Amino acid sequence: MANRPAVLMRLVASAYAVAEKAGTIVQKVLQSGELGIVEKSGANDLQTLADRLVQKSICASLSKSFPKVTIIGEEELPAEAVEEDLIENGQSSLILQKSCPDEYASLKEEELVVWVDPLDGTKEYTEGLLDHVTVLIGIAYGGTAIAGVINQPFYNYQMGAGASLGRTLWGVLGLGAFGFQLQEVPDGKRIITTTRSHSNKLVIDAVQAMEPHDVIRVGGAGNKIIQLVEGKASAYVFASPGCKKWDTCAPEAILHAVGGKLTDMHGNAYTYDANVKHMNSAGVLAALRNHEYYLSRVPQAVLQALPSN
Repeated sequence: MANRPAVLMRLVASAYAVAEKAGTIVQKVLQSGELGIVEKSGANDLQTLADRLVQKSICASLSKSFPKVTIIGEEELPAEAVEEDLIENGQSSLILQKSCPDEYASLKEEELVVWVDPLDGTKEYTEGLLDHVTVLIGIAYGGTAIAGVINQPFYNYQMGAGASLGRTLWGVLGLGAFGFQLQEVPDGKRIITTTRSHSNKLVIDAVQAMEPHDVIRVGGAGNKIIQLVEGKASAYVFASPGCKKWDTCAPEAILHAVGGKLTDMHGNAYTYDANVKHMNSAGVLAALRNHEYYLSRVPQAVLQALPSN
């Protein structure tokens, strides 16, 4: 009998299947027209029925298959029985066929932490900006984001009825990233992607300091990292608290798997242990290439206003 795949690869394979199911749930809630919107801390911090159902689906499905893994989700939901139709037991056979990088081959379930954002870009979801929306499942070991799965439920949604709706991207450090075509921004172009709905003077000053040729303002951390790996933007600059660990764990893993870099505005790595504080309080600076250049351009006033952890 062939060796059973490593725990990490089984977890990623399950996360892939669970993320695909999550994407379907997100689509169905939108089609129903009953979004069930509630404000959490204000008008820019929303939760919908899709957030609630997807988090229940992801957490219950992964807990059932990997009971010793620590799973941390964005939404604070009451402990209650999860409907059977929300449970996904499948795994991606394609991922199970890939070899686990040696350094992760003997990891145990209890050493892994999963960070879940059931719906990244909730505000955009409620406003019909559907290409901004992602489902994020990040996997960390020893505080480092080592694997990630991103589902884009509405990828291709503007392409008409014949187009295949939705896609799933995934990556593992030391293995690579899959589900998209890696591209870089044309030489010398500095295109900055930044927040659409959480801007302030610090955010604007940091973006302008990069001397951008163009600035894109979109929702969702997952969406912004996809822009980096697909050559639509060269850096993601967000000089403000607001992003949390579940926003950055999966995207960071995929970006790092293709040679990019995500840090706070000081250039320090974020850590993803189970007991870290959830807020990325020193902002986010990410790039596929030339992270050092963008780091060197961060104004002193921004660094002073955002104390590093």
